[in-house]
Amino acid sequence: MIVRRFTPADGDDFFALNGNADAMHFIRPAKNRADSDAFLQDNLNLYLDGSMLGRFAVYHKTNGNFLGTFSFLYLSGEANYHIGYALVPEAWGQGYATELVKTGTPYFFAGTDHARLFAITHPDNKPSQQVLLKNGYRQEGQMTEGDKIVEIFIIDRS
Repeated sequence: MIVRRFTPADGDDFFALNGNADAMHFIRPAKNRADSDAFLQDNLNLYLDGSMLGRFAVYHKTNGNFLGTFSFLYLSGEANYHIGYALVPEAWGQGYATELVKTGTPYFFAGTDHARLFAITHPDNKPSQQVLLKNGYRQEGQMTEGDKIVEIFIIDRS
């Protein structure tokens, strides 16, 4: 896979994910094109401070197909980061989520001084929970994130 920052030219791919009700089922409501374009701009603004924050485009290394997003975002405020991913349905079940978490976790720890990294899932999203557990995250209960309840997973630097 190739993981890179989104650009303003990536609106079609960004919408292909964020406008897809199946892909967004456990994450948030699907967006219309105008809302997706505004959301892309919000994401581009996250890159401005040079931090690791943001959603990043994920493409297939060989055929160039858009697979989805990978992210490091704040979790409930600005003290904790969480790792995340969202894939287009055509990319489900092919190991991409596992590989993103497997390589993204050490990348996060190499690039920050944070002692832990969080992940959150919808309580019914068992495949994502299995990806996290397989990659060394431990389940730590639930919390309210916005207006929904999410499962919390944590991995420590060590």
